[in-house]
Amino acid sequence: MTVARVERSETRGRRRGSDNHPGFALLNPGYNLRMTAPETITLAFTGASGMPYGLRLLECLLHADRRVFLLYSPAAQIVAKQECGLTLPAQPREATRFFTERYGAKDGQLAVYGREDWMAPVASGSNPADAMAICPCTMGTLAAIAHGLADNLIERAADVMLKERRPLVLVPRETPLSVIHLENMLALARAGAVIVPPAPGFYARPQAIAELVDFVVARVLDQLRVPHALGPRWGDDRVPAVPAVPAAGTRSA
Repeated sequence: MTVARVERSETRGRRRGSDNHPGFALLNPGYNLRMTAPETITLAFTGASGMPYGLRLLECLLHADRRVFLLYSPAAQIVAKQECGLTLPAQPREATRFFTERYGAKDGQLAVYGREDWMAPVASGSNPADAMAICPCTMGTLAAIAHGLADNLIERAADVMLKERRPLVLVPRETPLSVIHLENMLALARAGAVIVPPAPGFYARPQAIAELVDFVVARVLDQLRVPHALGPRWGDDRVPAVPAVPAAGTRSA
């Protein structure tokens, strides 16, 4: 095959389908490219203890200019009331307004979907978020995801993350852990999920509960690749400062 014929063949391959769909002249690279900085994150609250972690994570994601699709279960509403004295609205539209005002989100930055809203974008692999976190995560939700169940939108959204090879971070709050719990977590880890137990460290000598919450939320943000400054990192005081680069055209003395 001559060079000219090869070039024509490659051009046809790049533009395959363009006759019927001129708006899609180049082939879509697909959803499985390695994530660098997520723009849209699905966040779910379930009925495990640890609602302060989830609320703080939502606040940090919005302040980091990420778009957030928020889901929560009826049990999460009970836990939010018990642990935080917070009444989460039952209707998605009211909930979107509530959290937008609470955290100062921009217009269109936050959307709340009901657990049975199967028309939500997170229900399909054709329109997934860049990443997902379930914080806090019940053992029931974790088990359902581990076994491929998708009886509600939270479980389905997590299932989509796994099948599309996108980051899924689970923050399970339970103790002690049974063999069933451990086997379910192992199955999810093998499937590509990241398990982040809410186990704060004490090497920074925290003085308040908020610092313990931030320690865990920081680890979740790290897994989601969302930059933050929630606390000191181990060994930062041992890292030499990077010297300033002189401006172009200047001469050192």
